[in-house]
Amino acid sequence: MLLVGFNSCVSESKTDGECCKITKADLILHQSQDSIFLEQNHLLKSDANTDSMILIPSGEFYMGAGDDKLALAREFPKHKVRVDSFYMDIHEVTNRQFEEFVNATGYKTVAELPVEWEVLKLQLPPNTTKPNSSFLEPGSMVFTKTNQIFNLIDYSQWWRWIKGASWKHPQGPGSSIHGMEDYPVVHICYHDALAYANWCGKRLPTEAEWEWAARGGLENKIYPWGNEGVEVNEAKCNYWTGVFPSSNSKQDGYEGVAPVMSYKPNNFGLYDMAGNVWEICSDWYGENYYQSFSSNDVAYNPQGPDTWEFSPEPLDPKRVVKGGSFLCNDSYCSSYRVSARMPYSQDTGMSHTGFRCVKNP
Repeated sequence: MLLVGFNSCVSESKTDGECCKITKADLILHQSQDSIFLEQNHLLKSDANTDSMILIPSGEFYMGAGDDKLALAREFPKHKVRVDSFYMDIHEVTNRQFEEFVNATGYKTVAELPVEWEVLKLQLPPNTTKPNSSFLEPGSMVFTKTNQIFNLIDYSQWWRWIKGASWKHPQGPGSSIHGMEDYPVVHICYHDALAYANWCGKRLPTEAEWEWAARGGLENKIYPWGNEGVEVNEAKCNYWTGVFPSSNSKQDGYEGVAPVMSYKPNNFGLYDMAGNVWEICSDWYGENYYQSFSSNDVAYNPQGPDTWEFSPEPLDPKRVVKGGSFLCNDSYCSSYRVSARMPYSQDTGMSHTGFRCVKNP
């Protein structure tokens, strides 16, 4: 049940802006102590198709947030950027596409490999006791809807480390992607996305390319479709409709992830540039990176900082993810805004994170 004080927790979580950010190390350590397990959820079917790219024109724009009241500090200051033209996948990489890659190469995702304790312990407090080896078996981070919420700060109430969860088993053992061939592939980390992109002769987008593409040529707008609120009129993207994380009305048509191309594209012809799944960019995440830009100059094809900077977790390498996911809602995490950006642990797979690729003309 929801406890008294829920609304104040929503406000606090929105201020922090970290509703979807939790690390693999956090969950493995937490669950190795509490031994929490997850009941599997049913996933929907799809009948979408296509595997194509579209040419995104070169252009100049103001990157970051302006006077958007929902924006967070990491989205400021707004700065002028110019990017060259590039091709971009019109939708997120699907299970069908990723399976073709795996069948051709035999590739194993990070989620399908045992957790490396020597790497994991660097993300934990010094002298943390090594968990039982069973908690270092292959797995990934799975979202589960729950109504037993005490606050919106403790993410372990709705995120679980599930042994056996992977792109092939998105909810854990017993689940599959049968009938979900045209849903976005999830439980993909940066290394997996990079391997796929290299196999395709493509690459991951920079944060600047991604934001320019998401804006679809619209100037200084909040969302890929303009400034109209996400809940106004017809469904514009896949987001959390209801009270997070206890109830979802499916007002947008889906409770969890949706098939690609389920909503109208932006003006560049790109689908799902808001909501559905977070999309991995090539850039390191720098919490103060935007402050490095001159207010008077134009940055040409910025590639991100030289390394990551995220003071709460300084030893956990972070990349940028953009676009928000099906877990976002204006009440606590409005990350389907084009300027929104999130630090993402580059070796972590999650059930709301995927990617799309780009390539040079």
